[in-house]
Amino acid sequence: MMKNQLSLVLLTALLLDFSSGFAQKKIYTFPIGIQSYTYRNSFPKGVAATLDTIQSLGITEMEGGTPKGVTTEEFRKMLKERNISIPGTGAGYEQLVKDPMEVVKNAKELGSQFVMCAWIPHQKGNFTLENAKKAVEDFNRVGKVLKENGLTFCYHNHGFEFQPYEDGTLFDYMVKNTDPRYVSFEMDILWATHGGADPVKLLNKYGNRWKLMHLKDLKKGVKGDFTGNTPQENDVVLGTGQIDMPMVLKTAKKVGIKHYFIEDESNIWSEQVPKSIAYLKNLTE
Repeated sequence: MMKNQLSLVLLTALLLDFSSGFAQKKIYTFPIGIQSYTYRNSFPKGVAATLDTIQSLGITEMEGGTPKGVTTEEFRKMLKERNISIPGTGAGYEQLVKDPMEVVKNAKELGSQFVMCAWIPHQKGNFTLENAKKAVEDFNRVGKVLKENGLTFCYHNHGFEFQPYEDGTLFDYMVKNTDPRYVSFEMDILWATHGGADPVKLLNKYGNRWKLMHLKDLKKGVKGDFTGNTPQENDVVLGTGQIDMPMVLKTAKKVGIKHYFIEDESNIWSEQVPKSIAYLKNLTE
């Protein structure tokens, strides 16, 4: 009898432990990544010291390019010593259009698999169908060159693309008219929200066209527009703003996004980034 009771107690404990673990399932299960723009004011003061700070936060992935003052070879050595990889790098629109092979060379030197472009030239606050059409044409051409060289091109939304067009937006136009073989997308959830879009709906609508994500949160109460600009103080710690972060992360995982980069554009990034990382690590369902 005693033996049966003991077995029952042990089984109950195991079940409770299992159910507790199940209830505390972590939502964010990917490496912690950072967009190097977050440390734009730190890198000029010391590349190695900035990378030390990034490493100390447990960050193992970074999106960015070689900082000024060091060669790409030196930078890669510094990254390797700190166990930080660069799965994605960026390139300006003009640079991509003018010399895509130079972009390929830079990305490969960094060990990147993705190249993102975060801005389309246009008159501020007036992104037009003509701007979108030209971007589609350029992105299809450039994306093909990158694909042929083993890289994936991603356009990073910046808010202005959500201008209404027909029964959707100019962003919808761009997705529909770019070749999925050559053009993918990186979602910036703050800029999507600021432009009036719903990140979760966008993720579900375009599925695996999304390959990368910028993690940032927009201050509660802020009303967006189509400028692609907002004061720095509107970029707040993850989970404290108006974006439904748990649902965004669960949906992003579902559609297959594997690389996430915290990008903090505030002037208090040194305070906010550790809090954002803690939020991601402790987020459960």
